[in-house]
This record gives sequence, C-alpha cells and structure tokens, in this order.
Amino acid sequence: MTLSEIDNELSSALQDARSASWSVRAAAGRRLAGSAEEAGVADVLHRLLLDGQDTAVTRETAEALLERGDICGLRMVLVALSSADDGTSDYLDGAINDVCCQSEEGLAQLEELSSVLVSDADDSISNEASRILRVWARR
Repeated sequence: MTLSEIDNELSSALQDARSASWSVRAAAGRRLAGSAEEAGVADVLHRLLLDGQDTAVTRETAEALLERGDICGLRMVLVALSSADDGTSDYLDGAINDVCCQSEEGLAQLEELSSVLVSDADDSISNEASRILRVWARR
C-alpha cells in the first residue's frame, strides 16, 4: 500500500467514525485501532470507546485496540474505563476478558502490560491497571 493509499484509508475511517450507522462506526474503530498513535486518531478512538449510541461500537473498538497486544492499545481502553459509565464499563471489561483472558498467554501478556501501566503518570490509568491486576492477572 502506498503512503497516499494509507492516508486515504485513514481519512475514510476518520470520516466513517462520525457515521450515523453503528456498524459503520464500529468498523471504523476497528480500522483506526492500528493507527492509534497517529495525530488526531486517539481522540476519535476515545469517542468511539465511549460511544453513547451503541455498545457494539464500544466493544469492537476496544477489542481491536486490545488485539494489538501493546501498551498503547491497553492504555486507551483503560483511559476509557476510567471515565465510562457502569454500562459502558461492563462492555470494556468484557472486551478485556474476551481478548486477553482466554489463554495463559493472553493472561500473561495482560499482566505484563498492566504491570507497566500501574506506574503511569495518569492516576486514573494506574488505578485501572491495578484493578486489572487484582481482577484478572491472578486467575
């Protein structure tokens, strides 16, 4: 894929993130997760993680970020968890369970990443990472 094609795909996904259709927004969240470090994408992903219209958008975006298997993806989900209402929190926790807690390898990776994030400068993230370690990492 050329740089121009990548830019076009990113622009298209950013536009789709504003769609009235939940399924288009959910697909946009999945497509944008791979570019979470790009300028402007993190804010859009945060909005999709906390989508007030449909929890499927929240779930798809969270799963895609967690499937990255890195600090960036987990950190974004923890940021959303720190400000989510109870219902949205349930869907974000469900994504963590389904993506990270179905194998010993997944649990080990979740524990490793959360162990790094407990030292995050943002207290809300470090608190969520500590909760993750208490709830899931010691299963």
